[in-house]
Amino acid sequence: MSGHNAKAPVARGSALLDEHAGILRTRVGACWPGSRAVFRGVDLHQEFHDADWMALYLYGITGRRFTPQQIKLLHGIWTNTSYPDTRLWNNRIAALAGNVRSSPILGLAAALSVSEARIYGGGPGLRAIDFFQRAGRAVDAGQSLRAFVQEELAARYIYGYGRPIEAHDERLPWLSGLAKSLGLADGRYFRMAFEVERTLAELGKPSLKMNYAAMTAALGADMGLSVREFQIFRLPLFLAGMPPCLVEAAHKPEGTLFPTPCDGIAYEGVGKRPWQK
Repeated sequence: MSGHNAKAPVARGSALLDEHAGILRTRVGACWPGSRAVFRGVDLHQEFHDADWMALYLYGITGRRFTPQQIKLLHGIWTNTSYPDTRLWNNRIAALAGNVRSSPILGLAAALSVSEARIYGGGPGLRAIDFFQRAGRAVDAGQSLRAFVQEELAARYIYGYGRPIEAHDERLPWLSGLAKSLGLADGRYFRMAFEVERTLAELGKPSLKMNYAAMTAALGADMGLSVREFQIFRLPLFLAGMPPCLVEAAHKPEGTLFPTPCDGIAYEGVGKRPWQK
């Protein structure tokens, strides 16, 4: 095969494995013990030795530098949802781990792993930022936002709007206030988030009010984060609320966190039956 645009054959199977055996090709960094560490092309200690941890974290995810205002807002996204309520699904896992004297790291890792719950964890945030980015592309192509929202309603649930138990999301005034104070409340997607809420009300869905997933996704989209980058940024979103639950539960008598008596279980299965050896 010849010609200027000819592509080299792509290795497959064992040949592909042979190309990668015994070597790591990387652009994200490496360390030389006793000498230095390179973090995405820069010397970690020279460039980031006194940096904000969030600045390093976002640079690691994206390879981009963020402004001090953006870093402060991203901190706020984490802070405003750090709830030390042991009843919450992920905090409960951390607390149960503490109550049975498990390793704190294992307990917190397990709690983080379920924080990506599809309905009430990280899942809605991912679907919300995907929704906003698709909405932006649709509007750029000439479609009205109202028409796009109508299509979405007919096809799927619009994540980021609606909240179980209580429609009002107490976190939004604080986060939107922080965004305004930092000059970051005029982005396209942040404004779109409110327009979508108004549109849903006009379409007969007034209960589908904006929740934290939509507002944080809109702010992330305005900062240019992709869906995957936003997902990784969100990873420690609930983390600060977990250690208090674990520490408190570890001080309780072992096994006493949320004990459930047999008569507290609504069992509707097969009734009592004799044991047969």
